[in-house]
Amino acid sequence: MIGRSLASYFTMRFAGWILGVFVGIFLLVFLIDAIELLRSTGGRNDISVPLVIAASALRVPALMEQVLPFAVLLGSIAAFVTLSRGSELMIVRAAGLSVWQFTLPALAFAVALGVAASTIYNPLATLARNLSSDILVGSRASVMTTLLSGSATPSWTRQRTGDGNAVLHTEGVSDGGQTILQPVFWVFGADGMLSERVEARIGQLEPGQWSLSAVTVTRSSGVPERHDSYSLPTELTAAQVAGGLGSPDSISFWQLPRAITQARASSLPANRFSLQYQSLLARPLLLASMVLIAATVSLGFARYGGGEKMILGGVVAGFVLYVIIEVARSLGSEGLVSPVLAAWAPSVVAILLGSTVLLFREDG
Repeated sequence: MIGRSLASYFTMRFAGWILGVFVGIFLLVFLIDAIELLRSTGGRNDISVPLVIAASALRVPALMEQVLPFAVLLGSIAAFVTLSRGSELMIVRAAGLSVWQFTLPALAFAVALGVAASTIYNPLATLARNLSSDILVGSRASVMTTLLSGSATPSWTRQRTGDGNAVLHTEGVSDGGQTILQPVFWVFGADGMLSERVEARIGQLEPGQWSLSAVTVTRSSGVPERHDSYSLPTELTAAQVAGGLGSPDSISFWQLPRAITQARASSLPANRFSLQYQSLLARPLLLASMVLIAATVSLGFARYGGGEKMILGGVVAGFVLYVIIEVARSLGSEGLVSPVLAAWAPSVVAILLGSTVLLFREDG
């Protein structure tokens, strides 16, 4: 059984490498995102550089949630390789410790990090992202659309408009469903025929109507009509807009159960929100699977050499797992498979495969 002091030592080594990689990637992503936003808003006099930098800094934490598994993978590989090169793994193995015993501190840290990432980091990152949207709501519509559309999620829905219906496409939703970005309405009359196409830069939800800005209306004549403002009737509420058009990433872990309930109560599909909730629940297992992948790399490195190929194999395995997770998420969000299965199956399979490889090498 591994001692407390040795377990603490291994935990600190893994924590240092994983958090170091995470911070390094965070700074890199922030730099790239800030430069891109400054480039896209260059030449505008209606937005300041500090506002752009603040918007980037507030939305990068949400982007980093996608990077966290790779930070755990790369950090764990770096920690295992460092321990191997320092002959520390050789020493602990000579002392009678198995691969499971010196990997256990890393697995425990990964699970604890996953729990903290889902229950603490995710709500804070979501709050920062929504605060970024709230700050930019006060800017001009063109500025807000430019800054937010890159991180928005295109969505479709249908709504009632007086005597007819309208199909709505939007590039994103902010402000809790009160604001939609770059909406396009295809408005149908009571006879079911298309009567007009309404395209706007931004839309604000008001009681019983959409208030649109910078609008282009195209009717049956085919001649576009420009309007500074335009109104369309609607029966949608902010909760329905957020549930039907909003991105699950904009809702924190603790608010997702309520969002799922609201979507189902409004007869809207809740697959995306259920999938996001289950993915956050499965995050500790996903991070643990990344540590196991790194462990298979370290064990081969320590025994057989060829470190570059082994490390490359571990990184490739991590990316393959990421692709599988994204495919499963796509299937789950469309309702083709259960959100529970889509969220948990890839991590469970990765854990089983990693354990099998370690058992084979340990016994072999």
